[in-house]
Parts: sequence; C-alpha cells; structure tokens
Amino acid sequence: MANYEQRLDLAFAALSDPTRRAIVARLCRGKATVSELAAPVEIGLPTLLKHIRVLEESGLVSSEKTGRVRTCALAPEALRGADAWLRTHITTWERRLDRLEAHLARRKKKDS
Repeated sequence: MANYEQRLDLAFAALSDPTRRAIVARLCRGKATVSELAAPVEIGLPTLLKHIRVLEESGLVSSEKTGRVRTCALAPEALRGADAWLRTHITTWERRLDRLEAHLARRKKKDS
C-alpha cells in the first residue's frame, strides 16, 4: 500500500506542472521524440529534459535512446492508478451530493 501511495504522490506531483501535462497530453497521441515534444513549448532543451526526467521518475513516461534520438512514450499504468484514485473520490462525493439533494427535496416538500 505504501508503494501505491508513493507512486500516486509522484504521479500527481508530476502532473502538477502545465508543461508536464502538455507532454503527457501529446504522448496520449503516440510516441514522440524529445525534439517533437520541444517544438510546441518555449523552453530550452535542458529544461524540457528535466521535465521528462520527472515524468519518468513518476512512472508516467518511459523513454529509449537510439543513437542520438530519445523517444518518449506514455506508461498508461501510472495514469490508471491516478484515475482509479480520482474515480473513487468522485463516486463518494457524487453519492453524498445525491443524498443531500434528496434530503433538501424532502425538506422542501415538507415545508410546502
């Protein structure tokens, strides 16, 4: 359980940055080279590589180097963990809000 929570913490921390979210969004369409990832962002290559390293450490992205070209790919299992955590909490809050709505409807009907 501690490992799951640690991976979840790393995933959410990595996704807290808009540049890293943009990288993940791009990789949802398929593999991309570092050069392709750098094209739409206005940051230097060393900074982009730091973002990629954070994504790799979180388990969200993997990369492989062939010659001088580094290609990145999304690792969906890390996203699935974050998605599962979010869905659990969304479901809990939806149930609570449904109960509140029903309670308020009963109160309104009683007061009428």
